[in-house]
Amino acid sequence: MAYDLTQPLVIGISSRALFDLEVENHIYEERGLDAYVQYQMDNENTVLKKGVAFPLIRAFLRLNELVPDKRLVEVIIMSRNSPDTSLRILHSIEHYGLDISRAALTSGAPVSPYLKAFRTDLFLSAYRPDVQDAINAGFAAGMLLTEGHPAEPAEEIDQIRIAFDGDAVLFGAEAERIFRHDGIEAFQTYEREHANVPLSKGPFANFLMTLSNLQTMFPESEKAPIRTALVTSRSIPAHERAIKTLRYWHVRVDEAFFLGGVRKKEILEQFGAHIFFDDQHVHADPASEVAPAAIVPYRTGDDPANG
Repeated sequence: MAYDLTQPLVIGISSRALFDLEVENHIYEERGLDAYVQYQMDNENTVLKKGVAFPLIRAFLRLNELVPDKRLVEVIIMSRNSPDTSLRILHSIEHYGLDISRAALTSGAPVSPYLKAFRTDLFLSAYRPDVQDAINAGFAAGMLLTEGHPAEPAEEIDQIRIAFDGDAVLFGAEAERIFRHDGIEAFQTYEREHANVPLSKGPFANFLMTLSNLQTMFPESEKAPIRTALVTSRSIPAHERAIKTLRYWHVRVDEAFFLGGVRKKEILEQFGAHIFFDDQHVHADPASEVAPAAIVPYRTGDDPANG
């Protein structure tokens, strides 16, 4: 019987998100594909350094140790590398003892067509076109900011802490569109008048629901292996619609911060986020100094700034 990928949480991750391949990427960009291929083959047995998402992925894989005879998480390498250039990546996975046994290696072709085939719940990559394609196809996807990422945690992660922006990430972008075009007062009025109308789902709504289902397996929330936070620029009174939307979806977030213009960086540092998803660089770039951060692009043609 074929292995059923509809049961576990499935994370697709690119090789440059899992490992530090910035030097190799510069070789590709500056000297071309042939030089990159030769470099990877020459260094086939040189173990890669850990990348920005490595601690998070290792922590997710360790969830499989918590429930006997049940895999909660599967991680799949999804890379534009060829099978030849991927040997170094696969050797590094084995070196670090990561429980990853599946890969999609496309030799330069887009990886997004394979997200559905692998029943992917979350896709992480450092390559924006692949992330954009995934978002356009309706998948939760984030472009990890890889340069200058914070050092690996000194201790193993025993509770995965995930933080989400609200509008255009967990929720749809309609409220963001009103704010950008009509200003803060119109936004506050609209949200107050629609407090009992659930917001539409954003690209990460279904992923949050999947996490929430995992959390129900561990009823003591403070000891649960996953902890979530909503970290949004919304402020009172626009908080009510967001909270009621999560209630309508029957999902929980463990912590919520309605910042009203306060910087997110310090909040994320105190929360101890292991990854933060936001749709704007103005928030994600500073956040990346204290936690791995990923940009969630708008669907092509849906950017609120464009109408």
